[in-house]
Amino acid sequence: MLAWFRKLLPREDRFFDLFAKHALSVVGAAEALDRLLAGGDDMEKQCDRIVALEDEADHITGEVLLAVRRSFITPFDRGDIKDLIQSMDDAIDMMHKTVKTIRLYEQKTFDPGMREMATIIVQAAHLIGEAIPLLDRIGANHNRLIAIAEDVTRIEGRADELHDLGLKDLFRRHGASNPMAYIIGSEIYGELEKVIDRFEDVANEISGIVIENV
Repeated sequence: MLAWFRKLLPREDRFFDLFAKHALSVVGAAEALDRLLAGGDDMEKQCDRIVALEDEADHITGEVLLAVRRSFITPFDRGDIKDLIQSMDDAIDMMHKTVKTIRLYEQKTFDPGMREMATIIVQAAHLIGEAIPLLDRIGANHNRLIAIAEDVTRIEGRADELHDLGLKDLFRRHGASNPMAYIIGSEIYGELEKVIDRFEDVANEISGIVIENV
């Protein structure tokens, strides 16, 4: 009954534009992270791009939170709007943190497992980028939205496997001979895993919104 009643009320649709802009920042940062972990001569350029996109995403998050306070009618629950944009922002914040670690330890090369994790981060980001515009018509798109959330969860499971395999490989290669290399590598693996964990958080928020509004 509540969902039906909301359909009769005017909405503030600016939220969807802001969500879409934020999603573009997240996707751009994920793609830059993938290029960063591939190594090469433009690593600093990719680091700078992630930092700039994270700053852009912060501003968009602020606009969303301000719009929540100022809007009389929102497209769905205010708490859900806040949780969704914050979970998206947490994902790009974690990418920024990964950049900080890479710069701190002056890493120039990355293990195959790290590069594969970066690749599936891009996959997760594109799935979220697809899902966000679909929230404008939840009823018509609910099957696809749930499928996307499930796909992100599967990706997160693969990330867990890569994280564990990567730590084992690091320990085998560096555990006794070069403890610092092990520590640095494990920190990067851990942060990459957290990036994908944050994408799973976004997927969970989307699932919750779908369930509440269909």
